[in-house]
Amino acid sequence: MEMIKYINKHNNQIALMTGILSALGLITIGLLKIKVGNYFFLLGGIIGGVPIFVKAYEALKIKVISIDLLVSIAIIGGLLIGEFEESAIVAFLFLAGSYLEQKTLKKTRNSIRKLVDLAPKTANKITNASEIEKVSVDDLKVDDRISVKPGGQIPVDGQVVKGKANINQAAITGESKLVAVDNNKEVFAGSIVDSGDIEVKVTRIGDETTLGKIIELVEEAQDTKSPAEKFIDKFAKYYTPAVLIISLVVFVVTRDIKLAITILVLGCPGALVIGAPVSMVAGIGNGANKGVLLQGGNIVNQMSKIKTFVFDKTNTLTNGEMVVSQVKEYEELTDDDKRIINGMEQKSDHPLAQAITKYFDGQQDSIDVITIKGQGLIYQETLLGNELLLNSNGVMLTEAQKNDLNQIQQDGVSTVLYARQYKLKAIIGISDVLKNTAQESLDDLRKLGAKNLVILSGDNKLAVNYVANKLKVDKGIGELLPDQKLEYVKEFQHKNPVAFVGDGINDSPSLATADIGIAMGNGTDVAIETSDIVLTNTSLKSLVYAYALSKKTTNNVKQNIFIAIVTVVLLLIGLLLGVINMASGMLFHEVSILVVIINAMRLIKYNYKS
Repeated sequence: MEMIKYINKHNNQIALMTGILSALGLITIGLLKIKVGNYFFLLGGIIGGVPIFVKAYEALKIKVISIDLLVSIAIIGGLLIGEFEESAIVAFLFLAGSYLEQKTLKKTRNSIRKLVDLAPKTANKITNASEIEKVSVDDLKVDDRISVKPGGQIPVDGQVVKGKANINQAAITGESKLVAVDNNKEVFAGSIVDSGDIEVKVTRIGDETTLGKIIELVEEAQDTKSPAEKFIDKFAKYYTPAVLIISLVVFVVTRDIKLAITILVLGCPGALVIGAPVSMVAGIGNGANKGVLLQGGNIVNQMSKIKTFVFDKTNTLTNGEMVVSQVKEYEELTDDDKRIINGMEQKSDHPLAQAITKYFDGQQDSIDVITIKGQGLIYQETLLGNELLLNSNGVMLTEAQKNDLNQIQQDGVSTVLYARQYKLKAIIGISDVLKNTAQESLDDLRKLGAKNLVILSGDNKLAVNYVANKLKVDKGIGELLPDQKLEYVKEFQHKNPVAFVGDGINDSPSLATADIGIAMGNGTDVAIETSDIVLTNTSLKSLVYAYALSKKTTNNVKQNIFIAIVTVVLLLIGLLLGVINMASGMLFHEVSILVVIINAMRLIKYNYKS
């Protein structure tokens, strides 16, 4: 056991020694014509073969016939028939190929290491005596308080309890845009304080932080196999024993042991076995660095086939924040009018009320109002609500005013009517503003292959129709309950693979039922745990990137499989023509592995541009 551990630990040194011995053999025999070179090749074949024999033995113990077994038999056979040169070179090339393979695979997993490095190891804890004590992050507990200065990294998830700051949340969202935070705002581990000074109460630590969950998700995703990988695994399971049998049959028929051993070398399906996994690891890693979390190779493959995208409206195509978009005045609103409007809405937490108080900003204290359910608010001779409230209190709209109201509402805008002294003074239009990248992003989805773009929303039909027309989607349906949305998703699935895009919290039945559920948000626990793809920011550009990256990754897998198959065909042709021997076959084999790895590594630097 100790011997095996030692050999595994010194694999690279053994490969180097085998290479040196092979080089000495080539020099002494090829250049100096000294037969002692055979001993260098013999020693190189034995030393280089040992780690390969060990791996083959370990695989056989768990009843797996690996590539290492094919190479082991080829090396031993070469030594037995006196082909020392080919045995040594085959051993060296195989070990060198394995080293380069591990090195490049490690590079494709850099996204994980970068994410891990984002989480600082220490924190400035505020003690009970209000002093700053530098402690290990592992020693922090929930409800502890920490101080983060400009340039410092936030080591945990928490809530700001003191101070203001602008922070960079690229570790979570993939965007370097600064976010302003102050009291009660949530902050995430790995974020960097650009300016300002804040105290943070710890809410989650270690693996429980949002960054910790993202790291765990990416690690699991990179180990989850795509259909191509699963097929290749099954193929290799039967292919490797088949090569052994073919080699044995060739030997029995031809009595040419060198030919049989060469078939073993040529039959190594290395490029085929590694081609798909390395592409998936690179693609998923690329997405993780851009705030696109693809939960496994199977998801990447399925996402690349999506033809129908179904969108929730609020927080997905719109900003999710109601704002006053227009004010139609019939009499000029005085400062006193604005003070009263602001004061009447102060106590309400309704989104429309919050939009109004933000628009009519002032220091006015709240006013005691009478609330009429489903109609609005009354204060003395002032009315603030819908048309029914005004009509019930003797304020009737003129035909012109009714036309104005209808026109505003047809644009998908919610309305609040303001009447004072029983006279309509203004119509306040409130709407949820479209994201500035919405139209461009939907156009990009179509360019990439999306056939149908649909909006399913619980909002009123006028608002949904307005957004649908504005964005030129194929269909927009409003006033739907979650179970009704689900029925539409199932209906669309009869025609094409469907992706449902929402905020990861609501519409969970649709997210779960669609072929791909895509959560747009800030990396919340719910989004990470319930969706197939998580976009850790709310930008629709991230959705386009996820779609483009999925297509690019699956195409890369196909390219690697093609390269692997062509390699095998060329090797067989070379063998039949007599231009390929054991050593050159192994060289060709290792080169093909490096080609598929280099091809996959292009995904690491991939960046979609519309």
